Amino acid sequence: MDSSTASTTEESKAKIVASKSSGIQSSRGCRLSGIRINKEDLNRKLSVPKYLRHAIRDSIKSKDVNAAVDRCREGNNGGSEAAPEGPMMVFVNSKSGGRHGPQLKERLQQLMGEEQVFDLSDVKPDEFVNYGLVCLEKLAGLGDYCAKETRDKLRIMVAGGDGTVGWVLGSLAELHTQGREPVPPVAVLPLGTGNDLSRSFGWGGSFPIFWKSAVKRTLLRAITDPVCHLDSWHLLVSMPSGEVVDPPHSLKPTEECSLEQVLDPAALNYTAIFT
Repeated sequence: MDSSTASTTEESKAKIVASKSSGIQSSRGCRLSGIRINKEDLNRKLSVPKYLRHAIRDSIKSKDVNAAVDRCREGNNGGSEAAPEGPMMVFVNSKSGGRHGPQLKERLQQLMGEEQVFDLSDVKPDEFVNYGLVCLEKLAGLGDYCAKETRDKLRIMVAGGDGTVGWVLGSLAELHTQGREPVPPVAVLPLGTGNDLSRSFGWGGSFPIFWKSAVKRTLLRAITDPVCHLDSWHLLVSMPSGEVVDPPHSLKPTEECSLEQVLDPAALNYTAIFT
């Protein structure tokens, strides 16, 4: 198992997290507090060309990637546009953070293309993986260089609590299982109650008071910080046949399995969040 785990006790170190086969990627970097960030410059760094944003949106909405790809190829200039420095997709749990959820969503839409910000009550992470990213991959395979570069450089921001972050990471982990790499790194904007994961990676333990400027700093850090890795795994628990157990919430029910069965260790997956 990859043991390239990066850790630090300094709060001034930031990390980006992303799921991978044997681990979660994270990045470290210095804080950007006190630095004035120009909104227009940030928009240029983040915003994906409109034709790709619309293709991704249409693929997710219709769940018909091929039709969305065909419409996209008919209506654009063949991918001659340049991809941004840090193409970003954001998942927002608008029900987290009290009154801040909807306001944060609106703010993020102002800072990048509106179609790059997904409300989790409307678009699920697996829908983005199975339709939005597939659309980019298909366009890239058809010779659209901008789509390819956007896919390769893509990073994800999650605005929510620990459960929301885990949900997105779990969906992205399927990319490695399916051989669809690279897996986009993930940054966190804390909106939950505990925010333990966000705090552990240096993104903060609570929603910032001066949040409008803090959001810009967080987005810039998310596209400029380097990426590092953390180990992760799935744990399989098997009980004697017929035994009734009440597993903890963290253990998902799977198919029945008795101790008498021979388990193939090679079949075990390692894609959890915490080490």
